[in-house]
Amino acid sequence: MTTVLYPGSFDPIHNGHIEIIEVASRLFDEVVVAAVRNPQKGEPLFTLEERQGLIADSTAHLGNVRITMFSSLVVDLARDVGADFIVKGLRVVSDFESELMMAQMNKRVSGVDTLFIPSGSSHSYLASKLIREIARYHGDISSMVPPGVAKLLADKYGAGPEGTGEGGGEP
Repeated sequence: MTTVLYPGSFDPIHNGHIEIIEVASRLFDEVVVAAVRNPQKGEPLFTLEERQGLIADSTAHLGNVRITMFSSLVVDLARDVGADFIVKGLRVVSDFESELMMAQMNKRVSGVDTLFIPSGSSHSYLASKLIREIARYHGDISSMVPPGVAKLLADKYGAGPEGTGEGGGEP
């Protein structure tokens, strides 16, 4: 049985993340999706518990996905969950540059290899930071995130039940 770990902040999870999880779930026996509190990304919008719930709701259609949270090194979590590989999604070239360095460090520290899964072009522009910004100004993010995420974003920003609305500004 091959287990992979897909770590990320997922603040919030979006359709690009879902795409990577779906691909990994087709390729591997078990996918462990792990939400992390990443201090380098500032204060999160959603708590770890909220993110764990959103991930669970968004991946309920996949029978081989397990969700967890962590606040340690990714390589320690990989060992704890018995991951054979770490999986990372790539949107653009700059993602590869930063993720490659991390993959090499993780390999050196733990021996765990990282596999990269490119996102489809229909999701390559998605970033949680930009989605939060659009939602903050009541822009329509319904095509970018699962319905439960759109609703919770609307609740957080007071945009109404649909998670969409009139909005201005750029992301």
